[in-house]
Amino acid sequence: MNPALFLQQFGPLILIFAIFYFLIIRPQQKRDKERKNMLSELKEGDDVVTIGGIFGRILNIKEDVVTLEVGDKVKIKVTRSAIGNVLKKDEKSE
Repeated sequence: MNPALFLQQFGPLILIFAIFYFLIIRPQQKRDKERKNMLSELKEGDDVVTIGGIFGRILNIKEDVVTLEVGDKVKIKVTRSAIGNVLKKDEKSE
């Protein structure tokens, strides 16, 4: 088979795969890695927002269960994967 013919036939397919990899697959893998790191670094006292939009402070972490204080003497338990974001000191809304 002629190399020019091969490149002409499969070149666009290879180009499309490369575009998908760099625009879709690779950024998603990076976000997943950052999220996994964020969830593994959770500690007691962190102010967080759940994926449902609930603001709270972490009171206790046991394996996959996180106890949040969401108000005065109001505690809820959520899974670790339900934590959407850890608030920085300047993002706290108190």
